[in-house]
Amino acid sequence: MASLMDNLVEVLEEENTQYEKLVELSKDKKQAIIKADIQVLEHITEQEQEISSYLRNLDIKRDSVLKDMSDVLGKDFNEMTITRLIGYLEQQPMEQERLSKIRAKILTTGNEMQEWNRRNGELLQQALEMVEFDLTLFKSMRQAPETANYDKNAYNTGDLLGSSGFDTKQ
Repeated sequence: MASLMDNLVEVLEEENTQYEKLVELSKDKKQAIIKADIQVLEHITEQEQEISSYLRNLDIKRDSVLKDMSDVLGKDFNEMTITRLIGYLEQQPMEQERLSKIRAKILTTGNEMQEWNRRNGELLQQALEMVEFDLTLFKSMRQAPETANYDKNAYNTGDLLGSSGFDTKQ
């Protein structure tokens, strides 16, 4: 059981390390969004995908260790969580404390990552709104104003004035 606990703690610590890397990338992403640096955003996205893939492998490894632990403890794997495992370790306070600390660390890192993702999502939404505003502004600058012509049903006909400006010929 001790070696299983060591394996689980190792996996959880590595997961936390990877989540911390994602937090750092989120901070870099914030600056890239503000500067509208697409190349940097692409590079950050590639790094995030690599870390996510590695995290998926760690997730599989963690589940494998938890399955082994649930077999040793005689518990149902489908109901096995880190929190429940901590509760099962009442007879081993040192292991319980070790697991509690890494769980708390992962939760803190996860909450920080979630906050950065929320902030970056808001920044991206604002950036999209600015692009939409700019496009609308450019479109309206190229469009001639409408006339005040109405049809027999009192609807605006939508006729446009010519965009040629003044006739300079004399």
